[in-house]
Amino acid sequence: MTDLLQVYDAEVRGSFLNRLPPGWTGTSDGPLARCLTDRGGFAMFVDDATALSGEDLRGLVDRTFAFFQDQQRPFEWKTFDHDRDDLRPLLIERGARPGPHEALVLGETALLATDAEPPDGVIIREARQRTDLERIAAMETEVWSEDWSWLADDLQARLRADEPITVLVAEDGDDLVSAAWLVPLPGTRVAGLWGGSTQSSHRGRGIYRALVARRARLALDRGYTILQVDASDDSRPILERLGLRTVGGTVPYLAG
Repeated sequence: MTDLLQVYDAEVRGSFLNRLPPGWTGTSDGPLARCLTDRGGFAMFVDDATALSGEDLRGLVDRTFAFFQDQQRPFEWKTFDHDRDDLRPLLIERGARPGPHEALVLGETALLATDAEPPDGVIIREARQRTDLERIAAMETEVWSEDWSWLADDLQARLRADEPITVLVAEDGDDLVSAAWLVPLPGTRVAGLWGGSTQSSHRGRGIYRALVARRARLALDRGYTILQVDASDDSRPILERLGLRTVGGTVPYLAG
């Protein structure tokens, strides 16, 4: 597990500022990446912060909150279970609110590149058209009971990137019942598995597993030998049964 966590820190976190999503601009403040995004702001340690004194860390946190306040932007500070212990109390002290904990899951792509197929009546296909992206956003809005309309623009921008994502949808007749996308991380061995939300009427039927297998095969074809997922409580057990390992966790802290 330690080796996979080291891969994540070196290749995923460490390369973050070199592969920002479309529409993001970023700078560094010591070990911290600080970004302006289409929807607000984002901050995350991308390098080892253990050398910072307590006073230095407090100053970094103060500067970051002041920066986004000056920009009049809400922001997310993505924290990790293996970040230093005194970070989260400083975020809470400044009014940041923790979001749901997700498991940090990694493993060899080949373990997931199986021949798993969706249940009878459900088809999986690649989606690129704007109408499909809007259907995905509408489905996510229904699943999560919050406005995900922004997702159509986000996916469209990522499809136009130099190293584009691959978006898959699962359909039962005319109904879009799940969607997921493969996010390659250029310059690394790692690709991310994002999405995977499924309508409640179709959960527990193997659709998520089939989407994982299809994306893993695509990742191997593109030369990505390690997969990474920020996994919910629903998806983590499936991924672990398929051979991936939980190496840590992540919690977003929301401010503004």
